[in-house]
Amino acid sequence: MKNNYNSRIKIIGVFILTMFTFYSYSQRKSIRIIDTKTEQGIADIYFKYNGEEGFSDENGNIVLELTAEAELFLSHLQYGKLVFKNSEVEQFANDGTLRLTESVAFLPVTVVAVHPTAGDKRKLEFSAQNKLAHDAGSLLEAVPSISSIRKSGAYGFDPVLRGFKYDQINLVLDGSQTASAACPNRMDPAASQIPINMIAEAEVQKGPHSLRYGNAFGGTINFKSSAPAFSEKTKAVGRLGTSYESNGNIFRTEGVAGVSGAKTDFRVFGAYSSGKDYTDGDGVTIPAAFNRLNWGGKFGVKLSNTQQLGLLVSNNIAKDVDFPALPMDLREDNTWLVNASHKAIFYDKVLSSWNTSLYGTMVDHLMDNYDKVLDPRKTDAITDAETRNYGGRSELRFDFKKGFLYLGADYRFESADGYRTRTMLMGPMAGKVFTDNVWQDAEVNRAGAFGEWHITQPGFKFVISGRMDYNSAKANNPDPRFKNIYSDLEPTHVHPSLSFGGTRLFNEKMSLGLWMGMATRSPGIAERYINQFPIGLDPYEMLGNPDLDPEKNNQLDLVYRYQSAKTNLHVNVFTSVLRDYISSEIREDLEPAMATSPGVRQFVNIKKAFIAGFEIGWSQQLTKQLLHDFNVVYTYGENQDIDEALPEIPPMEFSYRLSGSFVDGKVQPELFFRHALKQGRVATSYGETETPAFSVVDAKVSWLINNVFSATGGVQNIFDKAYYEHLSRSVRNAEARPIYSPGRSFYVTLTIHFL
Repeated sequence: MKNNYNSRIKIIGVFILTMFTFYSYSQRKSIRIIDTKTEQGIADIYFKYNGEEGFSDENGNIVLELTAEAELFLSHLQYGKLVFKNSEVEQFANDGTLRLTESVAFLPVTVVAVHPTAGDKRKLEFSAQNKLAHDAGSLLEAVPSISSIRKSGAYGFDPVLRGFKYDQINLVLDGSQTASAACPNRMDPAASQIPINMIAEAEVQKGPHSLRYGNAFGGTINFKSSAPAFSEKTKAVGRLGTSYESNGNIFRTEGVAGVSGAKTDFRVFGAYSSGKDYTDGDGVTIPAAFNRLNWGGKFGVKLSNTQQLGLLVSNNIAKDVDFPALPMDLREDNTWLVNASHKAIFYDKVLSSWNTSLYGTMVDHLMDNYDKVLDPRKTDAITDAETRNYGGRSELRFDFKKGFLYLGADYRFESADGYRTRTMLMGPMAGKVFTDNVWQDAEVNRAGAFGEWHITQPGFKFVISGRMDYNSAKANNPDPRFKNIYSDLEPTHVHPSLSFGGTRLFNEKMSLGLWMGMATRSPGIAERYINQFPIGLDPYEMLGNPDLDPEKNNQLDLVYRYQSAKTNLHVNVFTSVLRDYISSEIREDLEPAMATSPGVRQFVNIKKAFIAGFEIGWSQQLTKQLLHDFNVVYTYGENQDIDEALPEIPPMEFSYRLSGSFVDGKVQPELFFRHALKQGRVATSYGETETPAFSVVDAKVSWLINNVFSATGGVQNIFDKAYYEHLSRSVRNAEARPIYSPGRSFYVTLTIHFL
């Protein structure tokens, strides 16, 4: 009996031990996968573990049945493919958290954010307050290396990146969509057509070092719209914001409303802004009236955990906008943007994703001089123009053990047409009407194939990027005067672009990168076909030139980074050796179309030009509550053919920001100081004049009242300084006074946030 009893005890003990062991390995555990920097959960991470597979939910959670000797496989486009041993999985399960760091290649990307923090890849992230802005060009000025050409006090800011401008910058929406200014004077640059309140972030890639999104001659600005946010339970989402600015009586409002579900995400958005004339620091009134309405919708469909469809439709309407630096004002600009996309992800294959998008952009523009004060008024003029952009891109990504590869192709079609009608009011020609063929119904077709290979080695990261472009152009309705000057109106170019660079990672804190790029850019429509219309820095009529050769940029970037828990230092030194740079020269043998013009300038190639400069950014966490950052940027440009400065190069600038975070991050004050040095290096042959130095100080306080309500109040130009930017054009009057920036202005913003 005693032996039987002991045997039973042993059997029960073994059973309990076995059950305990089984339970310890078979219990289901929840692990939340979060981003190391943002501390936010990462949705839609594919996982495979002991025969189970699935995706993390919207909060980044996965549930595993722990088993001995099983490995955890994770896959995500932003974080790569990772394998964790059983011991690591057990630790994650005990902690309840698995932290991942986004894969980066240390490319020369902008180093600025709304609330700067130490990080590798820095982006301009749009907060709820930024979404109230009516012009993306003004927002981009937060990037130290970007300035704006201003022909109006409040609208149509045209970005300049390191001295590169217009078609030298590749500005896209969601990596593909483009918009072309229908206005010959670029009252409606591509940046002004971006639907700001549906943009999540803007990535500024400096130089010709990433060629995936098009011909990045001087750099790429990629605006990324908000991704669909699917949720397990159907729920209503929305946001409403409004703001008022005292100097100029600027009123802005924006909102988003929609429904998010497990398979669909639908949102409608709208924004309206209006303003009047403002006063500068000297009390002078600057014409700056504008009205802008933007509305549209974004629709996402989750076909499965591996496939999504997306559709973005946006309509932008600007009316009655003052452009004191131009001979006309904007009467109406009506733009439609349509973008359809398909995304497929393959988690456990070498081919990891396939993204395809198709888009169309239609711009209709009307401008006139009816509100211009002219004494005497000799002519009434009106210009009706339109541009059309169509295209698409398809891109494959392949993941390997030590890197990943992008391969793809893209196509862009761009056309411009429009006429200026002049009615003579005085003299012997009074009553006569003249029609000028401004755009000549011109078009450009661009087709390209590209590849970008990211290679990871111990202590090193390399990127090889290249593309081949085919570019053809023609004028479907050439003006007789234009045909008499040129024999060939249908140029065709085939040109390559290539970049190679790498980063040496000395340790977790310090790295040094060297990037070499060669990009070639074919001339744009205005450079080829504008037909004697004043679109430059001076009032000369510009004449396009289809005989232009493509520009060539040979650029070198040296990037140093030091990053610790409380300090981030970034130094970027760059130089560009330019060949066949597109500029212009006066043609004494050509008569202007209008007697009021001093003459005609023709677009030409100059053999040699040079751009160089540096950017330094330093941010430091002073205390738990205080952060400060300092930036200095400088660009030098030289026309080596005539030993003169390149036109429209901004001066050296310094900026300093001190920001705080109090009451658990709910109260965030900020003080901002900016100083621009005198710009004495000017292109006198273009009528460019020197700009005096200036300093300006801004301040604001943001208050997160609760999870729904937030408010911001501030003052711009606290000391009411009278100043103007070097890239601001001059008012077209007898004084030719530059467009001064606004004097002191108070503003307040209120946001109701349900998203």
